[in-house]
Amino acid sequence: MTDPTTRRTVRLTVAQALVTYLSRQYSVADGERRRLIPAALGIFGHGNVAGLGQALDQLSDELPFVQGRNEQALVHIATAYAKASTRHATLAVTASIGPGALNMITGAGLATVNRLPVLLLPGDTYATRHQGPVLQQLQHPVEADTSVNDAFRPVSRFFDRVTRPEQLLTALPAAMRALTDVDTGAVVVSLPQDIQSHAYDYPAEFFAERDWPIRRPAPDAGEVAAVARMLAEAEKPLIIAGGGVVYSGATEELEALADAAGIPVAETFAGKGAVQRRAWWQLGGIGLEGTPAVNTLAREADFVLTVGSRLTDFSTASQSIFQNPDVRFAAVNVNVHDVSRLGATGIVADAKRALGALTEAVRANGTTTSPAWQDKARALHETWWAQRAAALDPDTPFDLSAEPDDSDVVRDTDAVLTQGQLIGLLQEHAQDGDTIIAAAGGPPGDLQKVWDATEGRRAHLEFGFSCMGYELPAAIGVRFATPDPARRVLSLLGDGTFLMAPTELVTAAQEKLPLTIVIPENHGYQVIHRLQMARSGREFGNEFRYREGGLQLAESGGDTKPARLEGDYLKVDLVMTATGLGARAIRATTAAEVRAALAETRDHPGPVVLVVPVVPHADLPGSGVWWDVAPAEVSEQESVAQLRREYEEGLTSQRWYG
Repeated sequence: MTDPTTRRTVRLTVAQALVTYLSRQYSVADGERRRLIPAALGIFGHGNVAGLGQALDQLSDELPFVQGRNEQALVHIATAYAKASTRHATLAVTASIGPGALNMITGAGLATVNRLPVLLLPGDTYATRHQGPVLQQLQHPVEADTSVNDAFRPVSRFFDRVTRPEQLLTALPAAMRALTDVDTGAVVVSLPQDIQSHAYDYPAEFFAERDWPIRRPAPDAGEVAAVARMLAEAEKPLIIAGGGVVYSGATEELEALADAAGIPVAETFAGKGAVQRRAWWQLGGIGLEGTPAVNTLAREADFVLTVGSRLTDFSTASQSIFQNPDVRFAAVNVNVHDVSRLGATGIVADAKRALGALTEAVRANGTTTSPAWQDKARALHETWWAQRAAALDPDTPFDLSAEPDDSDVVRDTDAVLTQGQLIGLLQEHAQDGDTIIAAAGGPPGDLQKVWDATEGRRAHLEFGFSCMGYELPAAIGVRFATPDPARRVLSLLGDGTFLMAPTELVTAAQEKLPLTIVIPENHGYQVIHRLQMARSGREFGNEFRYREGGLQLAESGGDTKPARLEGDYLKVDLVMTATGLGARAIRATTAAEVRAALAETRDHPGPVVLVVPVVPHADLPGSGVWWDVAPAEVSEQESVAQLRREYEEGLTSQRWYG
């Protein structure tokens, strides 16, 4: 028995101990061992510079530090890195107390909603309380121990506040378990400013290298048999592949099941690219931004097998897409809550192992779908593929004159390409190993509908949180996870999103990261404009337009009506903005100019920004499904009243499945 009085210790500050510990943690998955947290990102303030700042400086060889410009964006970088690393690694992010810490909360919400691991280390107010009230202290009137960092609790998978040095001995292992758990998300270790600098004699063995397994829960044989029976009984089955297929590396198993049983496969946003082999059963996106072919099959399906998805309302068209009265559901998921959605018969297991077991059962049973179901899937997909080709064709000029008189397509900008045609050019340019990224607004929906993410072309779509501002920092995270410069990392984001958060271009330039930002310039938040027109019939506050004469706020009542935002489009030079932030920036208007810009910048050693004017309100073909966004129930405008009546008719298509 070891004599505790002779136990070797190491005297370190809390911050030094934390950084040392993080540098020696590893994940292990399928025999591959890698650093769980290979770097830290952050912005220093008084709440973390003397503690964590000193430790990161002293130990920078063990845990490299990346300097950022916006705390929310830094969390997005770490989250995108985790997603591109299939949840086997992530990054740590530190911020100062008060606003610096709170800036990370949106990023924490995104990570947790998407089940992606990220380690957040916000500074906190003094634990000793000798100083107070201190700068940026909340001073809650009845909860004296509450700080602004408590706002992390509802958006985190794990939260702890270290108020004594020895608490690291339990807090950090618990944090690592949460980061490597199947039900992961944002992990927050809140660090009071003074405690970061306090010293303690830590056990030396605490800093030994440690492995954390990424587990693959095995499927229960009875659950597999039950789902296999449902498959054998189905006449019109459909598989929906979610992000769990990608994270599990279950592409081959999914393809084998679809091939063996002849089952069409649809993909969610997170599951985009889950199928890599082109085959008749590989059909693309489902739901509100899915293809009309997939959605037609979904309406008729009598059995739906969901793999690794929590089925948001975009995928289910607000529970209205499955219209067969006899439809039954099954699901594969590591999360016991997600596996039972829609009253599904569940297999609680890793996707790779569960799909392998299902395929064995299908082959043993001789299960296969009818030629009629397969032929229908082929015919619908071929019809859609022709529509898609026409919508993406950049060499056939968009015919403004063909638009109906009541169309709100804008005809008087310098744009000649539609956003669909721009995507067609990006698709034409994409190669094996390239990644395209999108997160909010029109780009992720358009990519879900038309992007071909097979044969090694990766799609990184964040739509669980639909967070504007994710796309540009996500490119940094993906590039960190994909260091080979021959593999292009490209983010597609609207001008509204770019203007909201362009500053991490400076970080990309500082780190000499080759990545490409493509901005379809359409003068506003146009996807919400489209929804607004569909639900209220008139535009308000979504396009980037001047207010004629400026806004005069009335201090008292009067008859003067303020001017509305209905002037000309704003004149904003996105190329100059991007250039000033350190990027190589190009404006390209025609298909030839876009092709040339993509080709000449493919090997550029730093960030590239390509600005392409696109025709506002010229959308891709619709998906043919309904979405539950309610127009005003009471309105003086007859157009709104009519839209409300149409909405209420749509409500009748919603179903409760269990």
